[in-house]
Amino acid sequence: MTQPSAAITARGIRKSFGEHTVLADVDLEVDQGTIFALLGPNGAGKTTIVRMLSTLLKADGGTASVNGFDVATQAADVRESISLTGQFAAVDEILTGRENLVLMARLRRVRDAGQMADGLLARFQLIDTAKRRVATYSGGMRRRLDIAMSLIGNPPVIFLDEPTTGLDPQARIEVWNSVKELAGQGTTVLLTTQYLDEAEQLADRIAILRDGQIIANGTLAELKQLLPLAMTAASAPTRKEQR
Repeated sequence: MTQPSAAITARGIRKSFGEHTVLADVDLEVDQGTIFALLGPNGAGKTTIVRMLSTLLKADGGTASVNGFDVATQAADVRESISLTGQFAAVDEILTGRENLVLMARLRRVRDAGQMADGLLARFQLIDTAKRRVATYSGGMRRRLDIAMSLIGNPPVIFLDEPTTGLDPQARIEVWNSVKELAGQGTTVLLTTQYLDEAEQLADRIAILRDGQIIANGTLAELKQLLPLAMTAASAPTRKEQR
């Protein structure tokens, strides 16, 4: 199939839980090979968007596509095109770093699982700790291993849901470098974050999400022209948090 210029599109997607509206007519477009940040406080609806785009949650309305496949009608194709890394590293602490990668590669029926594991360990600067149990890893190392595992099978689109939550400053920088490398290899990355500095460091484009609506969307330079309104709103507590 002909590859679309946009890796992710969403038009008017909506979601409510009972009487609580979580998302209201959200539009997004993420170009291939770029890093797109959804910036907003807790309760803004960031994780809900990721869950809908990754087929884990059905929208109440609107349309969305990932890698050219409709999220609602071609869910299996979407799932084959993506990898999702949640807010907490999904690694096996009993296994070594290399064993985690080899296991994931075998589960995904990748040939030469050991060779792929070694390549990812080198790419994410984990060679020296490859034979250590993950229980001994720092938070940053675990997150880098988690992201490395998400690349097995070379998915064209990766969702990172608040990838640096709970990490110390040095670990955050390590993860930032790993995310930048993803885009440098042509992977499309949609990440969610509460941190303005993270969006500034990583994203080609930033959408500010507040109370389930996109209140600003553009490059960092474009959004800075909206200061202080848009950037202040990005880090302010939501109505839900204020209650």
